[in-house]
Amino acid sequence: MTRLRPRQFSAALAFVPFLAAGCGTTRMTDTPRSATEMLLVSQAADRAVAQIDFSALVGKTVFLDATSISEKELDKGYLVSLVRQQLLATGALIQDEKPRAEYVVDLRTGGLGTDRRSTLVGTPAVQLPSVLPGMPTSIPEIALLKKNDQRGIAKVGVFAYNRITGRALWQSGTVEAESRVNDTWVFGAGPFTRGTIHKQTELAGEPLPSVPLLNDVKPASAQNPLGEQYFPNSQAPAPAPVVPGALLGVTGAAAVGDRPVAR
Repeated sequence: MTRLRPRQFSAALAFVPFLAAGCGTTRMTDTPRSATEMLLVSQAADRAVAQIDFSALVGKTVFLDATSISEKELDKGYLVSLVRQQLLATGALIQDEKPRAEYVVDLRTGGLGTDRRSTLVGTPAVQLPSVLPGMPTSIPEIALLKKNDQRGIAKVGVFAYNRITGRALWQSGTVEAESRVNDTWVFGAGPFTRGTIHKQTELAGEPLPSVPLLNDVKPASAQNPLGEQYFPNSQAPAPAPVVPGALLGVTGAAAVGDRPVAR
């Protein structure tokens, strides 16, 4: 039996920390919804809300009512925040309490989600009945060209009415918008990914140089309608609360003062 000399034993011990440092595992997890799905839905919502002209509500106190949208709608919070932002950017005066607002803006959505379409040029995977033991019972997919298209859809509508009189003020009509992402395989190579949520074509997640045939979709940065803004009137005083015109007969005009009256 061979014995290690003290010097050899010390050298062997010196390598132990390096061996221990190389051992370990990393736990990787995914969210229930893919990032692609969430980006498609949010970008479609961005584009839909950006089409709505809220200029009819400039300078008016408004309360945003989103109770028409089910709480089960996963992207409700994002859509409501988008509309609130657009109202503020246009010049409407948002009120957190409904009684403090003269007008109510009702928000609804007819669709907020994704769908998918796949195309295959070649032979799909085929499962064969077993004839002889040991013989293969399936033929793998042979794709000359394969394409998966996924798109996000947003259908949004709003209308505004006077909270006190109940009379309609304005409606946006229904606006629709979509976003897209496409995955393509050519002779098994891919996926080549492009779409409105990507700045350029990618191969297996890595960006590729600009190729005219592959980059026919405008990048997301060039189509983003909601950019950074600064609002110089942020320090303006808050508006006076609205007084129903029916109260004038009780309180008199002197008690109202300069407060706006809704008739």
